[in-house]
Amino acid sequence: MERPVNRVARWFTAPVPLGRVAAFRTLVYLFVAADLVVFTPWVRMHADVPGSLYQPLLIGRLLPLPTPGYVLVTVTFWLLLALSLAAATGRAPRLLGWLVFALYLQWMVVAMSYGKVDHDRFDLLVALAVLPTVGAARHGDPTRSERAGWALRATQLAVVATYFLSTWAKLRFGGLDWLTGATMTRAVLRRGTVFAEWSTHVPHLLVVVQFLIVAFELSTPLVFVLRGRWHWLWVALMYAFHVMVYAAVTISFIPHLVAMTSFLPLEKVRPVVRLRRLLRRRADRPLPAD
Repeated sequence: MERPVNRVARWFTAPVPLGRVAAFRTLVYLFVAADLVVFTPWVRMHADVPGSLYQPLLIGRLLPLPTPGYVLVTVTFWLLLALSLAAATGRAPRLLGWLVFALYLQWMVVAMSYGKVDHDRFDLLVALAVLPTVGAARHGDPTRSERAGWALRATQLAVVATYFLSTWAKLRFGGLDWLTGATMTRAVLRRGTVFAEWSTHVPHLLVVVQFLIVAFELSTPLVFVLRGRWHWLWVALMYAFHVMVYAAVTISFIPHLVAMTSFLPLEKVRPVVRLRRLLRRRADRPLPAD
């Protein structure tokens, strides 16, 4: 048993460049800040909602977390905004990382305890939970780290689990009718775009689409098996799937897409370095003759 166990352990902690996790960390924390003010600003409105309407998620009942009110929501918002921007710089990665995770978890409980629960933030929360364990990491650092590898692998597993749990939820609450019924037809009629409205006039097409969606979600673990070009094609397919969903019914999974960047070689994307090189080239250009 020792050899298989060691093999699994090596897979979970396969070293990756510290520069990759540094870039991923910056992207995740910047998204948290953007999420507060751009993508889910409606969460702040829960500060004025009567406490009697608060139905906390299971984690909110287990901890237990306080009933949201004006002070709690306002303080959480401003603290989380400031700390996420500070964490994006890479300074004090453990302290700021744990604080951002705790505050964003509280923010999500406030967001999702009044009705609909979004499933596109599970892997983002996992990323926030594991990033502080890496410690210091500088952009562009090629040093390979098992801690960095474990943090990214845990996020990747959460990404794939999101698809599996989505399929489980479909079959749990919708049964086989989710596959054979008018699920996508209702979605297109409610919020379809010009790219999808025509599909309601093609018999059985959207039923086929429903089967394809479930098949895709169940096949996402292939991303861990494929190698080389096929691996990157599969990652591209995962992104393309969400592009098509948004184009068809304007449902976005932006937090999930951010977590999916854990599959990408982000250490190669260094915008600050590229900007410096561009400015240096412009500064070195000879002035035009009079």
